[in-house]
Amino acid sequence: MHVFDSRLPFAPGRVLKHSDASMDDYRLLQERLGLERHVIVQPSGYGRDHRVLLGSLRASRGRAKGIAVIDPSATAEELEVLRANGVVGVRFNLVQAGATDESMLEDVARLIQPLGWHIQLHLPTADLARLEERLLALPVPIVLDHFARVHVDAPVANHAEATAWRLLRSGKVWLKLSAPYIASPRSSAYEDLDVFVRRLADSHLDRLLWGTDWPHVTESRKPDDAVLMNLLGRWLSQDEIRQVLVANPAMRYGFA
Repeated sequence: MHVFDSRLPFAPGRVLKHSDASMDDYRLLQERLGLERHVIVQPSGYGRDHRVLLGSLRASRGRAKGIAVIDPSATAEELEVLRANGVVGVRFNLVQAGATDESMLEDVARLIQPLGWHIQLHLPTADLARLEERLLALPVPIVLDHFARVHVDAPVANHAEATAWRLLRSGKVWLKLSAPYIASPRSSAYEDLDVFVRRLADSHLDRLLWGTDWPHVTESRKPDDAVLMNLLGRWLSQDEIRQVLVANPAMRYGFA
């Protein structure tokens, strides 16, 4: 999920912006969905300005972890501040151009490797296939965001699924079941994800994560978060849901 605070400026030239979406607002959603812990992802709109992220992590009182945005110029002091406040990974958003680009992947991976962090990656389907070998060579784990966008481009959907499958099979890549409206924009109830998710659960259940993607920055018409969460009941058994919602994130994000 993301937090937005209108008291702080967006970075110049950013594509995605949003009105206020606070920790208090998200706690109301957590109560509705029965959630306690969460992961706060730095919005692309703030670039490398982590004031909103750090303030939100402090306000979480240990119930949240963070995903930051850095580039190869990040100092040891900057990384330590992020680590001390609960950051456990960094984000590359290659769909909405921002503070990072693919040329930084290796340098950023080397910076975060000693910290035990991972790279969260949101990228176009064609780029996932093109960067496959580079991603596998990185010395840190990878989390693919938004179902790896497998059905965004219908003509290459099968190829995208095969690429995601190979990456997961490597043992160093995870996939996040978040924002099905991004991964499956043409299906009324995201039904074209059914077989893909079921195959993943049968073979790589321990590599699946889940997220709300609240406050759904890309969507002018906001989805019902309960409807999105209930998709898990269509795809997974109760034991599998518990692993995706509890055991897997506890391991990947370092929750006690």
